[in-house]
Amino acid sequence: MREYIYKAVNWNTPENDYVEMFWEQNLRQFWIDTEYIPSKDIDSWHSLEPEMKLAYLRVLGGLTLLDTLQSHTGMPKIIDHVDSLQCRSVLSYMCMMETIHAKSYSTIFTTVASTAEINETFHWVEEDKYLQYKAKKIDFYYQKMNNPDATKKDIYMALCASVYLETYLFYSGFFLPLWLAGQGQMVASSDIIKKIIADESLHGIFVGLLSQEIYKTFTEFEKETIKKELDELLYDLYENEIKYTDEIYTDIGLATEVKEYIRYNANKALMNLGFDPVFEIKEINPLVLNGLNVETTQHDFFSKKSTNYEKVLEVIHLTDEDFIFDEDISTDGI
Repeated sequence: MREYIYKAVNWNTPENDYVEMFWEQNLRQFWIDTEYIPSKDIDSWHSLEPEMKLAYLRVLGGLTLLDTLQSHTGMPKIIDHVDSLQCRSVLSYMCMMETIHAKSYSTIFTTVASTAEINETFHWVEEDKYLQYKAKKIDFYYQKMNNPDATKKDIYMALCASVYLETYLFYSGFFLPLWLAGQGQMVASSDIIKKIIADESLHGIFVGLLSQEIYKTFTEFEKETIKKELDELLYDLYENEIKYTDEIYTDIGLATEVKEYIRYNANKALMNLGFDPVFEIKEINPLVLNGLNVETTQHDFFSKKSTNYEKVLEVIHLTDEDFIFDEDISTDGI
């Protein structure tokens, strides 16, 4: 039996025509949560109605769960089954950013909410049946990656589940911060959300490309069978998202708009996988779409730092005691 050969990633020879571009773009988008100042939103937070506060905390809690699943389970398991070492490198970087995303919600939490409110939110995350359902559905495909001999179909479906998660399921949660920012509320916190969205957009495109490379190797019969399973998963998740949206958004009057946004992003997920959209889209709230406007936030694929980027600086005021003056220094001629 031949001994396993360990290989080093060689960036001098491109393994495909897009991996280096994604590596560079990920680096250009790098950020950490402490570069932003959500404390600017404290007055805005206090002005919100209790129902709006509750919805806001819960969507952030839900987003935290999905990013935790993606960073601790999804990306690591997928990496093990990708042959290209350069693509593995990009996925590893993306995995690291998912952990930053998960932490960044806590940065917002600790700024505007009490410890009791935060604890209640995380308890709700564990108890909410719709949130747990979508995590379980996605994780079903991730867990198949535990097998070192996972089939090509298993790997493909895990990639598709990842795209569904990052391009589709996140957005019922993203809607509210974007909508509030469009109203001039919670604007500083929305800058963090917009950075997360820019990353998730990039992740969905990259993983979608990996999935398409595998899909084209299937026979026509296999493609038909797999596409049927993908469609069933899409609609299963959609029905759950509708119920989740009703639960979160009905009391604040936004459920109908969020459902349209969900359909819009489900179509984007399908296109990332190389398929045609299936939902007819009427109109997306312009305030939410404006939050993703490339001219105001540079959310497009070739974006750099957000134009709203603001790094925290610790300002230390100087006093006379900070300087050492030599009393013997002559001041003659001054």
